[in-house]
Amino acid sequence: MSDSKPTPFRTPDLATELALAQRLGVSFADPYQLRLALTHRSVLHEWTQHGEIDAIMQNNERLEFLGDAVLGFVTADRLYRSLPVALEGELTRGRVALVRAETLVDWATALGVPEALYLGTGEAVTDSPRDRILAGAMEAIIGAIYLDQGQDVVTSFISSWLDTVEPEMESDDAVANPKGRLQEVVQERKLEQPVYETVAEDGPEHARVFTIDAIVNGQRVGTGIGRSKREAQQIAAREALAAIVADESILETKE
Repeated sequence: MSDSKPTPFRTPDLATELALAQRLGVSFADPYQLRLALTHRSVLHEWTQHGEIDAIMQNNERLEFLGDAVLGFVTADRLYRSLPVALEGELTRGRVALVRAETLVDWATALGVPEALYLGTGEAVTDSPRDRILAGAMEAIIGAIYLDQGQDVVTSFISSWLDTVEPEMESDDAVANPKGRLQEVVQERKLEQPVYETVAEDGPEHARVFTIDAIVNGQRVGTGIGRSKREAQQIAAREALAAIVADESILETKE
């Protein structure tokens, strides 16, 4: 990752942008889209004071908004097609686990995005695995690819990166034995063992549907719905694990 010390602002650098585009595997029809994706709001004032700057004088937040939606759609579509019997809650948790901030920061770092960003004086990319500037820039880049190249290209780009994440998830105990993996997680943190509470039983006797909550450390962190208590418990445990992956602070002991 780039040096965390604040550095002076940079003016647009076409060579650096072209090198990044090559690493992205994208030939932009409108190079200004990539430049805009790399433009943090902190640099705009300095660019304005500097004089004539060859750039769209906007920050990347609108592209970030678009890229976040595109990333969510592509990931949701992928999970929907690859997990035909998964319930809505499982799909949601899977999407969150796949495209969390840490993943975006990993992608951005591997692509060399930190060195290409346009930041104002005093701004810097940090060493945090959830660095907001980097995660936002990666979403903005996805938005720029979508606008410039269309859905097929951006889907291929996102899928190539999801391929590096999803096999790790599929091989994890969280998929094969979520209740066992959840128990290991709470043991590692010296917390109370998970409790599974049946909160609803619906349907006729021959087709019962159970709703079960997974409770960890006194908190409800996952809900599962299944045609048997075992199925519902497994889904609840899987949701709990995904929630913990997204935000480990939910297991902190409450005063």
